[in-house]
Amino acid sequence: MLQRIKALLNYKRYQLFSRPYELNIVGLRNRSIHPNRFDDELHVFYATKPLHWEYHVFRITTDPGTFWLMNPMQPQGTAILAEGQYKNAYAIGLHRGEYNALVQVKPVNIVRDYDRNAMLDFYNGKKVKGYFGINVHRANKTGKTIHVDKNSAGCQVFENASDFQRFMQLCETHRSLYGNQFTYTLIDFRSWRRQTLRRMAYTFGFFTLCGIGAHFYFQEEN
Repeated sequence: MLQRIKALLNYKRYQLFSRPYELNIVGLRNRSIHPNRFDDELHVFYATKPLHWEYHVFRITTDPGTFWLMNPMQPQGTAILAEGQYKNAYAIGLHRGEYNALVQVKPVNIVRDYDRNAMLDFYNGKKVKGYFGINVHRANKTGKTIHVDKNSAGCQVFENASDFQRFMQLCETHRSLYGNQFTYTLIDFRSWRRQTLRRMAYTFGFFTLCGIGAHFYFQEEN
């Protein structure tokens, strides 16, 4: 799977970090539009020496929970982080003044889900860039959290508190070597699927037109 993630980063021309213990933090948003589940993944990997990589996968949500979809903090709707690579957009800091997490320190892109129902809407909202407090943090203080609920209003949230603790240990090592700057990359498989279908449609249309053109050409020749 690590090779596939690297290939995705390369395909999208996103930066891959290869210095020892420099973190690559990649969220993978799955194809489901049903909220309130920790059904996405955070892939964290780093080189320890040339050609040797350490690799971790954690269950997270990259989407807001049902509560905030139906009760948005802003009249324009609840924030959903858009796909992209956000270079040096995160730093270790206090989430809501309570505990260390990765907090947003540079602008990111979001789409606002404004229809106030319990389904995620990625198609109708307007993309906006700015500071929205889209942090990377945990849900409950201990153990595993079953439902997202109020734990995410657009943040990237860990299902398991122990996983989050391990993640923050990796972040502390990164900070001690390279400073308090972290890049977060989000790959959205819904967007990926739409792009693939679009390319397939273009390719089909191209060859269909070529076929029609060839048909009329040979008819005229005969």
